[in-house]
This record gives sequence, structure tokens and C-alpha cells, in this order.
Amino acid sequence: MKNDIPQEGGDASVVQHAESAAGPGSVSQINRRKFVKVAATGALAFSIVPRHVLGGTNYIAPSDKVTIAYVGCGTQGFREMLRLLPVPGFQVVAVCDPNRYAVGYKDWSKNEIRDNIRTAIGKPDWTSGGDNLIPGGRENGKNIVDTYYANIRPGDKFKGCAAYADYRELLEKEKDLDAVKIMTPDHLHGVFAMAALKRHKHVLMHKPLSNRLLEGKALIEMARDSKKITHLIPWDSNGSMDQVMAWINSGAIGTLKEVHNWTNRPVWPQYPTLPTETPIHDGLDWDLWLGPEAYRPYSPDYTNMVFRGWYDFGGGSMADMGHYSLWTVFNALKLEAPTVVEPNLSHFVEFNGPVPNAVHNDFSFPMASSVRFKYPANGDRPAVDLCWYDGGIRPQLPTELSENNEELPAEGMMFVGDKDKILAGFNVQNPRLLSQKKTEAAAGPQAARQREGDRMAAALQLFIDACKSGKQYPGSFSEAEHLTEAVNLYAASLRAGRLLKYDAVNRQITNVPEANKYLMREYRAGWDPASI
Repeated sequence: MKNDIPQEGGDASVVQHAESAAGPGSVSQINRRKFVKVAATGALAFSIVPRHVLGGTNYIAPSDKVTIAYVGCGTQGFREMLRLLPVPGFQVVAVCDPNRYAVGYKDWSKNEIRDNIRTAIGKPDWTSGGDNLIPGGRENGKNIVDTYYANIRPGDKFKGCAAYADYRELLEKEKDLDAVKIMTPDHLHGVFAMAALKRHKHVLMHKPLSNRLLEGKALIEMARDSKKITHLIPWDSNGSMDQVMAWINSGAIGTLKEVHNWTNRPVWPQYPTLPTETPIHDGLDWDLWLGPEAYRPYSPDYTNMVFRGWYDFGGGSMADMGHYSLWTVFNALKLEAPTVVEPNLSHFVEFNGPVPNAVHNDFSFPMASSVRFKYPANGDRPAVDLCWYDGGIRPQLPTELSENNEELPAEGMMFVGDKDKILAGFNVQNPRLLSQKKTEAAAGPQAARQREGDRMAAALQLFIDACKSGKQYPGSFSEAEHLTEAVNLYAASLRAGRLLKYDAVNRQITNVPEANKYLMREYRAGWDPASI
């Protein structure tokens, strides 16, 4: 279902997390090399027990596999499916998507996904059917899973992959399911994850937890109370804050005042006016795609790779990219709830007859924006502002760079103190003090980058190990609480177009009461989390 943007692998050094297997509140660190080593060791363990020896290399008995349902068969869903299928500890037993056929999908390359599927399943003539453009839909999903197990893992005793249009039906019928992986548009994340946890399933999910603040809070509370494993996938791409914190703690930049993070997103079309109705194509259950959101006429401009640009269906550029860059920053700086959220955003003007008028838009994210979050002091860390930029907007060019004829990169991170600044890549990679010349900074140690496939395999193995042991590992839903709060306040402030003052204890906006409606969702009948 999700038609998303592929992510680059993150910094391969130390990762921080706010909750360990010991439970909420404990703080520790996991080195990414150890992260890979742990996963590899776990995989090795499978190969030395007698059952595996008897079954052959890498054999895992069916009873030892984690059975998983794959929910969301869009382009990013397929990208990640191809990384999951080779992991021997998983068995995909079901797929789910309201779109049956490969019709209407879009992607960044015409043939990339098709060619990768052909290679992965060992079928060089595989075609998607449908409109024969971009693969997608539950029939493709089922076919990919069945063909992979038949051609690549023929020794597996596999009865065939089930395919569902309705997630609720999947959970009702798949009684022996261990886990679900949720790769849907943002508006379905929270509802689907809560439904899975209610049925005692482990949950692996793409960002964000929810595109509504109160729904995200409810999911986090349910995850804390559950004994099941939860994991938010962007954690695995977060970079290291070690060098940055060493400079901050040593006073190298003086007192930290601001953190700036900017992205080149959106790199998908965003629409300043509502689309016109289009006939629903064959095989799409539009009512199921809408899920908890209010009914409206179908348009392809709501779906696939553009869903993130709509307040009802997405979370904007910060929900897309901020989880990869800021999660580790939130942990290291102990950022909790902001007190003030200040938006600046572009607007759109169209003619109403001969007269131009600005469009009142609380339905789609702006073409470009910046949002400033004010965080109060926490322990030894003084008050700090976090500034997010998207749509091509970047911070003011520091004097240190302009004097050297340097520009800010298209995406990046900057920590501003009252004595110096730290400039880093978007995921905090390769940080340098701006008081240093670029050549001096480049001479320092550089973080090694891990191959994307290896990193994903390691992350998936950790999920399997956690499901079997019952011990939560880094990247749980509850660890993402403060980032989830920020992402949803970003959307609410842009939608309101106003500076918002936020009371975290009561989860309310105090100065613009009418903006509180943007923190919640009005569920359609049959879609309230309490009923599914």
C-alpha cells in the first residue's frame, strides 16, 4: 500500500536509545558494529543446534519461524519485502492491501522494482500485470511471496500466502500469526498497530507512529502495557551523536542555543487545491483505503507516492525524514515536549474570476515551511530551539561558510552555540566545527558506512530474536514518543498557520483552542481503535 521514498543507510557508528530490554526509562547505547554482530551471532546460533544440522545449512524448523503478515504492497513495501524474504527466521504467511492489481502506481524509476523482483525471486520474465508500469497491489505481493518460497526456499514447508483486502479480516482469520509489518500510508499506522497489539501480535512498522498526536499517544501507551515487541524501522538508520555531544559537553561551542535540521523534501508533487473526482480503477477498494478518514471522492492524487502531502493521509516532510535524522538528537539532548511551536509557511494564490485570492488551505502541507520548536531546560541542558526546514528552505548561511565560499548542503544538521557551530550531514554524519577549516575537519576520523542490505538484515534478525526472547530492543514505539509529539505538532501548527503554545501535561494547545481538533481524528464507523 505504501508508495514511498527509499532511504539511504545511516551513520554506521554508535546509536543511542531511550529504552532497553530492562524497560522504559533505562538509557543505554548500542554500537552499530555490535548491532550487526549480535544479529549475526543470533543467525549463527540457528545453524549449530541439532535440528538445523539435520535440516541442512541455514535450516530453521517451521515451528521456530516468526510468522508475519505483510501489510501494504506499494513500491516501498516491495522494496522492503525483498529484504525480508531471504531472512530464514521469517515466514510471510499473508499480505494485505485494498488495491488488488498493479494499477496506478508511480516510482522513481520505471523498471527498478520490477527488475529487483525478477532477480530476487529467480524469475527473469516476471511481469506485474495490471497496467504493466510499476508493480504493486496484493496480487503481486502474494505472487512474489509464493514464487520466492517455491524458487529460492523450496525446502520450506509452505502452504501458500493468503491475500486480504481488509486488515480487520486478516487479523480475524490468521489465528497463528506472530507479527505484522505495517507499510501503509500514514493515516492507517496507528489504527492498524493498535489492532495488532490488542490481538497480541508483535509489530514492525514504518514511520510515523501516527499522523495524529492523541492517536500516537494512545498507541504508545498500549505498546508500553503490552508484552509484545514493537519496532519503528527508522531507528535503524539513525546516526551517532557521540562526537557532537563530546564537543557540546566539553564547551567547544559554548552554550548550545539552536539545532537546525533541513531536508530537500518534498520531492513528490503536493497540491494546493483539492483534486477533482476520478473513476475508481478496477481492483481498488477506495473505502478500505480511506480507513478511518472521512469519505471523499476518489482521486489518484491522494494515493501512492503523494499521500504524505495531505494532512488527512500523511505527516508531511518532517514525518517522512525527521525520524531518520532527529530521533538520536532527541535522545542525546533529552528533548521532551516543546512549549511553543512557531510555523512559517508558503501560501498559494489563484484567480477567482479576475481577482487573485489566497487559497485557505488546511487540507495539504505547504510547498515549503520552517517550524521552530522551543524546548525548556532539562537537567544540565539549557533551553534550546529546534528548527526544521523543508521545501528547499535552509538556515541562514553561517559567516564561517560564506567567508570560505562554501554553501550549506541541500540537506543537513547544524548545532549552534554562543561560541561556535557544528555542521553535519542530515543524519549527523561527518560533523565538524565551523571554526575549523574544511580540510582540517576532513582529516579527522570518518564514520564507516554499512551496506544497506547488511544493515537491514541485521535489523530484521534483531526483531526475530526479540520476538522469541520477549525482550524489547532499541527502537520501540515508546522510545519514539517525544519525536512523535514534535512531528504531529509540526503538522498542527502548519495547518493552523499560527504560533501554538502547548501544554504537554494535558496534551492541549492553550492559546488557539480551535487548533486542538488537529491533534485528534474523528473515526468513521467501524474504524475506531476500540472497535477493531
